[in-house]
Parts: sequence; structure tokens; C-alpha cells
Amino acid sequence: QSTELFQLAGRISDAMQLAATAGNSDPFAKVKGLISDMIERLMKEARDEAVHKAWCDKEYGTTKQKIDELKYDIEKY
Repeated sequence: QSTELFQLAGRISDAMQLAATAGNSDPFAKVKGLISDMIERLMKEARDEAVHKAWCDKEYGTTKQKIDELKYDIEKY
């Protein structure tokens, strides 16, 4: 198993050296960019959901108040 691990480490090292010589000093730049994009997208979704929840809570409160007023009016007469 250690021979296989040594070969794998060698292949990884070769790939990183090849990427560095090809002008790509950071072989994980694309992955980092994708992760950053995903974080931004998730944060935007969270903001959108928070805005929607606030709107729903406001509408629910208004509707509940109106229903309570109508029930009171019905019971009054």
C-alpha cells in the first residue's frame, strides 16, 4: 500500500508542478472561485427567503387581526 501511496503522491506532485509551469500558480483557483460563487448564491437565497418570510409574517398578522375584528363584529350582533 505504501508503494501505491508513494506513486499517488508523485502523480499529484507532477500535476501541481505542471499546473505551476503552465502559468497557473494556484491549482485550486477554479475550485475556490466555484466555492465563492456558491457561498454568494446561498447568501442571496437566504436574504430573499428572509424578505419573503418578513412579508408573510406581516400579511399573516394583518389577516389575523382582520379575522379577529370580523369575528367580534359577528358576535356583537
